[in-house]
Amino acid sequence: MNYTPNPSRYEKMSYRRCGKSGIRLPEISLGLWHNFGGVDTFENYRAILRAAFDVGITHFDLANNYGPPPGSAEENFGIILKKDLLPYRDELIISSKAGYLMWSGPYGEWGSRKYLIASCEQSLKRTGLDYFDIFYSHRPDPETPLEETMGALDYLVRSGKALYAGLSNYNAEQTARALIILKDLGTPCLIHQPKYSMFVRDSENGLLDVLGKNGVGCIPFSPLAQGLLTDKYLHGIPEGSRAALEHGYLKKEEVSEAVVNKIKQLNELAQKRGQSLAQMALAWLLKDERVTTVLIGASKVSQLHDSRGALENKHFSSDELSQIESILK
Repeated sequence: MNYTPNPSRYEKMSYRRCGKSGIRLPEISLGLWHNFGGVDTFENYRAILRAAFDVGITHFDLANNYGPPPGSAEENFGIILKKDLLPYRDELIISSKAGYLMWSGPYGEWGSRKYLIASCEQSLKRTGLDYFDIFYSHRPDPETPLEETMGALDYLVRSGKALYAGLSNYNAEQTARALIILKDLGTPCLIHQPKYSMFVRDSENGLLDVLGKNGVGCIPFSPLAQGLLTDKYLHGIPEGSRAALEHGYLKKEEVSEAVVNKIKQLNELAQKRGQSLAQMALAWLLKDERVTTVLIGASKVSQLHDSRGALENKHFSSDELSQIESILK
């Protein structure tokens, strides 16, 4: 069946300006880190992408290593783009990244000019795109001069392979230095993607201040702490969950009794607010005006719609914020 997007999709979403740029992003963006790889079900993630666009989510976030296997999320997105979304390409912000291991040998990861440019070329071929809207350095490289890595991002923008440059996983000091280099090159950084949630708050130790001062957007990834900030772990570790997997990113020891106790208290507060715990966790990030959008994952359409529901109550009273801080201590 031919796909026709919901004609009222832009009425269903709120958009925020990304730093001091001309770009506005939906307050909820969709990440393809999990559930869009070669091991996943095509019609399921196709339905998720369609549902996302139908509610006004215009930003889809990829990386060269997303899968598994690595590269397969980009390939699958490219197939769906061609089948469903190509007529709407100019309504979309599509991003990808490079930094983690992609191929063997000395040039297959990190932040060299060689690796970043080759990675972008490969990612464009996998997706079938002419350009990415945003291309990120996925992580800082301790052994490559920052000037080289930022120079590669500058080249990708100047060559038309990307419209904007982004950073991910850089700390406050690294980010400040990178922003100066990019600005001097004439390619200001558009956006930064840190790991940030109620349970992981390193971004509050200077990074958000750097971004706010320099007019750079912020898009937190893992806003639900790999599923901890949902109702999934209220009663321990359910079978088939990420924490139950032998090689998952969420380890069993992270779902401790103390953490479950915090989850239960947060869930009670969310219910009083008329929200799910996941919705409250997303809204809590969006309370900060320096946060442009939150990057969600979804394994089914219902999860996507639940996350979208966070936008229906983004206000927190001072008492609610105090309760959250007390629980998180």
